Amino acid sequence: MHTEFFARNRKNLHEVLPDASVTLFFAGEAPQKSADDRYAFTPNRNFYYLTGLTKEHLILAFIKIDGKVDERLFIQRVDPVLEKWEGKMLTAEEAKELTGIATVSYLDEFENAFNRLLHSGDVHVLALDLERRGFNAVPTRANLFAQDVKTRYPHLQLHNIYPAICELRTIKAPEEVEKIKKAIELTDAGIRRMMQHAHECETEFELEAHFNFALHSQGVRETAFHSIVAAGGNATVLHYAENNSRIGGEDLVQVDLGAEFEFYKADISRVIPKSGKFTDRQKELYNTVLKAELAVIDAIKPGVKFSELNEITKRVLSEECIRIGLIQDASELPDYYYHGVSHHLGLDTHDVGNYRDLVLKPGHVLTVEPGLYVAAEKIGIRIEDDVLVTEDGCEVLSPQILKTVEEIEAFMAR
Repeated sequence: MHTEFFARNRKNLHEVLPDASVTLFFAGEAPQKSADDRYAFTPNRNFYYLTGLTKEHLILAFIKIDGKVDERLFIQRVDPVLEKWEGKMLTAEEAKELTGIATVSYLDEFENAFNRLLHSGDVHVLALDLERRGFNAVPTRANLFAQDVKTRYPHLQLHNIYPAICELRTIKAPEEVEKIKKAIELTDAGIRRMMQHAHECETEFELEAHFNFALHSQGVRETAFHSIVAAGGNATVLHYAENNSRIGGEDLVQVDLGAEFEFYKADISRVIPKSGKFTDRQKELYNTVLKAELAVIDAIKPGVKFSELNEITKRVLSEECIRIGLIQDASELPDYYYHGVSHHLGLDTHDVGNYRDLVLKPGHVLTVEPGLYVAAEKIGIRIEDDVLVTEDGCEVLSPQILKTVEEIEAFMAR
């Protein structure tokens, strides 16, 4: 991404910042993994969206007074000793060049700068990136900071800027779409390798290893999320995570996975027959799901309500499941299909953005992923593509990934 992209994102945010406010975004830090080890660091996605920086501990500040916005970035001071252990540190000049932010200070100056602002009489609102997390989740740096400020400045008004930046992130810029397309391209290479080697893989984790190898061999180390490689009945568990079962000779293997490219995700689901061929029953169920997926994709365009996509999915699946004898009445569908058909995609796999009353707009990137889960037959089928809403319809961003029964069987027969 170029500096202009991040500067444009900040400018868009300026419009929704409250007046007489200071707004803070924290890069975050790597969480502890064990007593003497930490997980690899990955930046808070909202912080990255506004700066493009990937270093720990950094703080981005916006000060808006009388409609004018001042941007400030706080970074670590360069420490030559620390650099010997952890590598080159970001300098102030580099930070200015990478972000386009003119005022760069150091983290050890932040506390005094913040206190001076609050005592100036010009700032009455503190806006923080307070994302919603589960009750038992580790609090974010912003959450901890909010608790501290409430104690020290009880009269300061707290404002949550998280919904506003999430709304901005739902509309993907052309640069972002290109990153997602690259992640999809990498995912396609991984899925093709899995299909090529499925016949020789005895376990789910062997098959998963082929996906990881395809990514690593192209210089990509991160998957978008924990890959699902679920053989037979395991595929009826939506978020199956173990990937350690044996693969039966006639099993279908449900894969739900994606590459991450420069923090942007792909999210693709395909079904791989271990034998290289679908049985007649497997084909019947597969084509039922495929028909629903194609119907939803065909309906995506600006002005369509997000809720309509779920309605279309249920209608088509119900009709087809009745036709093939899986169910007798539409009321039985929840026994075999029990999740939503779509979600936002971007810097997060289940990307930020509201779904209640959501109306599709150009720039939205969505997944489309209907499924059927027939536990009694040990068959789970989910077909998922990534789709961009355009001015007059939609563009499937993953058309190259083999999808029809005929395409999959022909490729695996090579």
